[in-house]
Amino acid sequence: MAAESASIIELDKVQVELSGERIYDALSFSVRTGEFLCILGPSGCGKSTCLRLMGDLLRASAGVVKVDGRAPSEAWDQLAYVFQAPRLVPWRTALGNVMLASELRFGKGDRARVEARCRGLLDLVGLGGDAQKYPRMLSGGERQRVAIARALAVDPKIILMDEPFSALDLNTRRRLRAEVIAIWEQTRKTIVFVTHDIDEALVLADRIILMSNKPTRIIETIVIDRARPRDIVSMPDLAAKRDHLHRLFRALEPKSDEGDEAGPASPATEETLAR
Repeated sequence: MAAESASIIELDKVQVELSGERIYDALSFSVRTGEFLCILGPSGCGKSTCLRLMGDLLRASAGVVKVDGRAPSEAWDQLAYVFQAPRLVPWRTALGNVMLASELRFGKGDRARVEARCRGLLDLVGLGGDAQKYPRMLSGGERQRVAIARALAVDPKIILMDEPFSALDLNTRRRLRAEVIAIWEQTRKTIVFVTHDIDEALVLADRIILMSNKPTRIIETIVIDRARPRDIVSMPDLAAKRDHLHRLFRALEPKSDEGDEAGPASPATEETLAR
């Protein structure tokens, strides 16, 4: 169980300042080995900054960040990313894109062995029959599945996912969430998943950490002790957690001069609006 595992990522009293603005002020949390952790918060609160710190793309102004017991600069080879955009190389096939990750990190090595493994990863994400297609021939969801296979190709301990489904339509997002959970259950990689979608976090996570506006702190940590697949509508405990998170989000919304809350009454997701 993830809840019983040791921490593989630790942030301790981390401060970050960018262009004179304090992003984090003594931010502390940990991620357990094999855990599926969702980082949830309003736009602009610094969710993606967490991934940049973990991946040694940004240095903390103060505090300590550890990945697999080491500084991020020493543990980068234990990480892989899945971004909002798939970022595939257009002149390589799906298979070629997956193989590229392995080639860049480990060198070309035994090409036949690498190709066989990468074909297996395309099978894992449901694209075994599309290995020779170029990115322009794939749908948005298919391209993102290639990106997930590419992340797995370097056999990381940790996968950092930065709102990877936000640009996709509702039905595609739902399918990919189910596929990511299936992959996680099979591989037991540690996943840190950034989102601003409450329903997405509730469906995916073992644990959710909710961030405040800047300077960012952790408002609340929510444990989701529910087997997957999850259906928020038919699970009253999840529906209650969703209502609770909506209330917390409303408290984060900017106030107008008259003191009323600006914007919509609730940060409803597309799933909520589609019902």
